Amino acid sequence: MPQRAATIVGGGIGGIAAAVALHRRGWRVEVLEQAPEFTEIGAGISLWPNALHSLERLGLADAVRALGAVETAGGVRDRQGRWLSRTENGELARRFGHPLVVLHRADLLRALTEALPADSLRSGSEVSAVRDEGHRPVVDHRGGESRPDLVIGADGLRSVVRRALWPHAAGPRYAGYTAWRTVTEPLAEPPSEGAATWGRGARFGYTALPGGRMYCFATASLPAGAAFDSSEHTELLRRFGSWPDPIPALLAAVPADAVLRHDLYDLPPLPSFVRGRVALLGDAAHAMTPNLGQGACQALEDAVTLAHCLDGTPDVAAALRTYDLLRRPRTQAITRRSARLGAIGQLSWPPAVLLRDTAARLMPARATLRSMTPVLGWTAPGDR
Repeated sequence: MPQRAATIVGGGIGGIAAAVALHRRGWRVEVLEQAPEFTEIGAGISLWPNALHSLERLGLADAVRALGAVETAGGVRDRQGRWLSRTENGELARRFGHPLVVLHRADLLRALTEALPADSLRSGSEVSAVRDEGHRPVVDHRGGESRPDLVIGADGLRSVVRRALWPHAAGPRYAGYTAWRTVTEPLAEPPSEGAATWGRGARFGYTALPGGRMYCFATASLPAGAAFDSSEHTELLRRFGSWPDPIPALLAAVPADAVLRHDLYDLPPLPSFVRGRVALLGDAAHAMTPNLGQGACQALEDAVTLAHCLDGTPDVAAALRTYDLLRRPRTQAITRRSARLGAIGQLSWPPAVLLRDTAARLMPARATLRSMTPVLGWTAPGDR
């Protein structure tokens, strides 16, 4: 069949991964990114086995693994620093074929963009309108007008594509807590394993990055849009500086200008991820809280699945309907699961916190791992 063209709106991890997947199948792709350059301003990212399986399908798993650090062990602690649960992450690779790899988001995005022709990446291309005219979708953007065979909305939580073609869909909903993310300077003796510490209405987690750096994240139950008189760095120290070791030492190694904070939202379920020849992908389709570490992982799954569905058929609309059937139930179930885990982690009423911590302490590690099998044991279409 003649070469087909795809316009991807949004140059984040999901959008670039979709572009790579289609480019390697012979599509002509353009990625429209409103920012002046293709980069990630976030901190660390966890790539679970299902994400690495997706990257394997893109031919990038080995390159990405070389950029990250394999987390060999981790777990959950209480506010006093006592272990509630511990997991030997080596079992992940034995059971699911890949380990848990942690790297900087910018490194992952760079690996993905380097797999595309430079002229397919169009920064500074803000999209003003998207229309589905039946036989061909239309995208109006700062550089002009595109009329591709396929449009992919990968433009995040507040997607322009979603608003244009799903105008009556419910908007993002606040999870009830905010999150700080940061990366430390290199440490002489970084912690040997990662951990998430649960408090009352607050959590603090850390995991290793290459070069002795640590990726740290924290949450606190606050009203949406809450502001502080002090800097985010000072607020992070105030809230977590007295938490159990090694948290104070990690915070001491954080540069004052290197703390990001974002209120956390997820997306109510959409009735469909597709409209004609337009498909939503990643956060634009199923934004979720980060409690399972699956946001980018699911976007990578989306990209691989979408490209597979488009293989071998000239009927783009039919292929997108198959994509919707494969992706919507799974991603919406994971969104709900992540929200439940976040609600448990943010408990603040002392009796509920005691019950939560006791239940976590009594849960066998193998049961925790087994419960993650539906998420981590994903098999890409075509591998079955």
